[in-house]
Amino acid sequence: MHIADMAISVFVVVVIAVSFLSNVVVLICFLYNQEIRKQVPGLFILNLTVCNLLLTVSNMPLTLVGLINKGNTGGSGFCQTVGFLDTFLTTNSMLSMGALSIDRWVAVVFPLSYHSRIRHRDAVIGLGYTWMHSLSFSTVATCSSWVGYHHLYASCTLCNARASGSRTQFIIYTVVLHSLTFLLTLIVLCVTYLKVLKVARFHCKRIDVITMQTLLLLVDIHPSVRQRCLDEQRQRRQRATKKIITFIGTFVVCFAPYVITRIFELFTLGQINPHWGVLSKCLAYSKAACDPFVYSLLRNQYRKTCSDLTNKILKRSSFNSSARMVENGRVNDTNNFKPTH
Repeated sequence: MHIADMAISVFVVVVIAVSFLSNVVVLICFLYNQEIRKQVPGLFILNLTVCNLLLTVSNMPLTLVGLINKGNTGGSGFCQTVGFLDTFLTTNSMLSMGALSIDRWVAVVFPLSYHSRIRHRDAVIGLGYTWMHSLSFSTVATCSSWVGYHHLYASCTLCNARASGSRTQFIIYTVVLHSLTFLLTLIVLCVTYLKVLKVARFHCKRIDVITMQTLLLLVDIHPSVRQRCLDEQRQRRQRATKKIITFIGTFVVCFAPYVITRIFELFTLGQINPHWGVLSKCLAYSKAACDPFVYSLLRNQYRKTCSDLTNKILKRSSFNSSARMVENGRVNDTNNFKPTH
């Protein structure tokens, strides 16, 4: 095996492990915490988590096997099913990210009317659209027999070779698919999160004015306290920018190479480096490992839920071990004080 294939295989194994464990933790937190289940964004996070888990257990391992064996390991029907899931789950995940950004924009820009603007019924309608959108594109590709094993990506996905008889239709389909999924979601992310950043900076400026006025009035304040206030002021300004960069940056870094390679593949006659093709596919997979941290596990509510679950498990384990020690002690005492004949 080539050293590049070995490195990519290790990368896929790490992505599978991190994606599976982190998404399972998010799912456990969702089922355990009633407050998370009541929130409207929880539906989109649940949908995103389930899509990531299905992608992790179905498509990623087969890509790893295809990378190691240098070929398809299943039959034509099995590969078409996996390819259907690849298109459906990836499209559904992208649209779920767009829905989460819209929810965050409404919550920040219209905080007083958020609960009247975004209700569970609206979230269900949004989820219904994402499913119909994803099902329509994946069904068209499967029914047109455009899904098969693609050696460039070492996975069962949309395959140019299977569309040789209808190349024009395949090009139109691929361009429309990525325009209405990747490009549309990217535009939504940029518009909504930049508006969120604008509002966050406005509030930071108001807080900074109040902080500076307070520091000017408190002439006897210790220099270390003054410096701490200024440091917190600077961190507050940077916090919102870092979050926005994380939301948009992870989406672009993970999905853009794969989408660009897909479009470039349609209009070029040259050979694309197979290592680059597999790497771009693996980068798209890595978004499933990033999403739990970007949208869930780094939030205080999920962190507190994880902490409560961990403490509950450790206390129960500690209680059980203590009970066993006490029981063993009683047995030993009983044996020591047996009457002798």
